Amino acid sequence: MAAVMSEQHGWQVRVYYEDTDSGGVVYHSNYLNFMERARTEWLRALGFEQTYLKDTLNIIFVVHSMTLGFKRPAKFNDLLVVTSELEKSGYGSLVFSQKITLDGQPLVQAQVKLACVNALTFKPTVIPKSVLLKMESV
Repeated sequence: MAAVMSEQHGWQVRVYYEDTDSGGVVYHSNYLNFMERARTEWLRALGFEQTYLKDTLNIIFVVHSMTLGFKRPAKFNDLLVVTSELEKSGYGSLVFSQKITLDGQPLVQAQVKLACVNALTFKPTVIPKSVLLKMESV
């Protein structure tokens, strides 16, 4: 994997009642949804819609592995910022550092490894050079 360390991409998300558990805080698995959406918005900001990657380039990115650290809870109606930063890229994988913050205070930190797979066979494949170059140039 090549060393990359790209610029951070920030995306805001509001916590809705449906995101919370019986204690009134964000249910732990919903943080994963927020991070997924933020990575999708990062791709969109680079000019890559998920449908284009799948339908035209025949690739999709799937989560290979992740580590999470929960620092403090988010609650109903909080306005969170999810940052995504590409740490490393390889021929067929990406590693992101992601953080969820509230008013600058860290709530969740994660490292997420994505694998590039063929959209039809789900077998690992290389990231197209045009896509990788755009990702690494940020």
